[in-house]
Amino acid sequence: MAERFVSRRNLEFLLYEVHRVERLSAQPYFSDHSRETYDLVLDTAMKIARDLMYPHLQEMDQKAPVLENGQVKVHPAIKGIMKEWGEGGWIAASMPYEVGGQQLPTAVATACNYVFAAANFSSTGFPLLTAGAAHLILSYGSDDLKETYAPRMLAGEWQGTMALTEPQAGSSLSDIVTRAEPTDGGYYRIRGQKIFISAGDHDAAGNIVHMMLAKIKGGPPGAKGISLFLVPKNRIKSDGMLEPNDVTVATVYHKLGYRGCPITQLSMGENDDCRGYLVGEPHKGLSYMFQMMNEARLAVGMQAASIASAAYYAALEYAKERPQGRKISSKDPLQPQIPIIEHADVRRMLLFQRGVVEGSLSLILQCCTYSDLSRTEDVEQSQRYALLLDLLTPVAKSYPSESGILAVSQGLQILGGYGYCQEFPLEQYYRDIRIHAIHEGTTGIQALDLLGRKVVMKNGQAMRLFLEEVGAVVQEAAQDSELSPYAERLKGALDTLGQVTMRQVQFALQGDVETFLADATLYLELFSIVTIAWQWLAQGIVARKALDAGCSPLDAQFYQGKIHAMRYFFHYEGPKTAGLAARLMEADGLTVNMTAAAFDD
Repeated sequence: MAERFVSRRNLEFLLYEVHRVERLSAQPYFSDHSRETYDLVLDTAMKIARDLMYPHLQEMDQKAPVLENGQVKVHPAIKGIMKEWGEGGWIAASMPYEVGGQQLPTAVATACNYVFAAANFSSTGFPLLTAGAAHLILSYGSDDLKETYAPRMLAGEWQGTMALTEPQAGSSLSDIVTRAEPTDGGYYRIRGQKIFISAGDHDAAGNIVHMMLAKIKGGPPGAKGISLFLVPKNRIKSDGMLEPNDVTVATVYHKLGYRGCPITQLSMGENDDCRGYLVGEPHKGLSYMFQMMNEARLAVGMQAASIASAAYYAALEYAKERPQGRKISSKDPLQPQIPIIEHADVRRMLLFQRGVVEGSLSLILQCCTYSDLSRTEDVEQSQRYALLLDLLTPVAKSYPSESGILAVSQGLQILGGYGYCQEFPLEQYYRDIRIHAIHEGTTGIQALDLLGRKVVMKNGQAMRLFLEEVGAVVQEAAQDSELSPYAERLKGALDTLGQVTMRQVQFALQGDVETFLADATLYLELFSIVTIAWQWLAQGIVARKALDAGCSPLDAQFYQGKIHAMRYFFHYEGPKTAGLAARLMEADGLTVNMTAAAFDD
């Protein structure tokens, strides 16, 4: 099948026409860059993705990492990819010049990462984790830690990880038991276990640098006692050489997908000689780690959208080339077969895929643009964009992940039996995308975050700002006769979301937290559909303006395609909000009140 996994035209449309990233160059931090810079960066990203990453997609899946003599061995291409990312400045793309960064807008850097992940998702885990870990060190680490570790990580020489989860605690971080005991040597002795650590060990980097949560002996119980430590696989001796730091790989997990990147279980301190270096102040580790977690959550949403994109273009190509059947209205078996894209149900499945992919990517870039705009020196505006980003992060993580699974499934369905076979990429995409609804906080956790924290934070200020943002798009669309019916639909959905929100918050005000959050996942789904509809209406406005202004036949075809996809989302996905709202308005605590015994046969 052809090596097409993203649309460059769509990336330019979203970056320049919808989210207007060129305006960011007016900010001092981005002032060295322009549309020309961004285009060159995208050109390079497309080339690296096509030439260096995509050729290893299937082989990385088929030849998964292995643990041999205590060392995890990964595909040889990873070393070259890490080197390319480091030397090319991709790991530090959005970071300041003074640390070797490029000061690119997050939106542009994320667009490039989207291209990379669509070409080969597994391989992007290595550098993206390293970027997040290095950023954490640069934000909160001592000068010594910054100077010792960050440059090697940003150069792609050393791997960075986030080490949170433990066997007995899972997502409940307050229950972690990894311990840190202070010494008089400027370090802590670390003892414990961590599980599901992506890129937790491998032979494509000279060292592995774990950003690890642990509890200092004698500290406060629960989450308030969590501290952040830098725990290297190999520590640095006084002569600058490396020596083992008593970090052992207990196992490498065998996974459904995402097979090119090892997921490990780590054991620290079996010989009571694992040294960890405190990052920031004691007992503030969880608040620090949220920086990396939130960055990772946006990255997860981006990666899910990228896999769904690759699946969409594979299914689209197949649908155009695969002849089968005839028009339902044709009764003559002697008539030639038609490409399956001529069948209405196949078009429906393709439109669903496109609705998810392009709606998700637009939301991700919206969030990145908020992050970039928050750099403004205007304090009030900075706080506004930061709040909007905070509110939308769980949506941007969850919607592409959950709906992306369904989108890839529809692509596999288009290929029929071939989609189920390894000779075609859909079966790998279907396996690869499944992790995104789980890691970096399951969908249920994102839902609790959205409804239990983000919607009500600062007395609902973030929610009010969100309604303003969506309302502005609704108001603009209402001025266009073709878009006004969709503006009215979105306005109705917004009103419904407001009613549901008030209904749910009433339970919280009454102290019934169990009922308040029992159906938070359904609330997240409702909120997500409204949010993606907002993104599609914004795209529709731009497309309509371009068509009205006059454009080339090729551009007109592109913009008309956008209008069709927008209409699909409103007519097919939008109505799902009614059923979700009906259930959420009932709020009868059904799952709260039933007992575990009710599941017994």
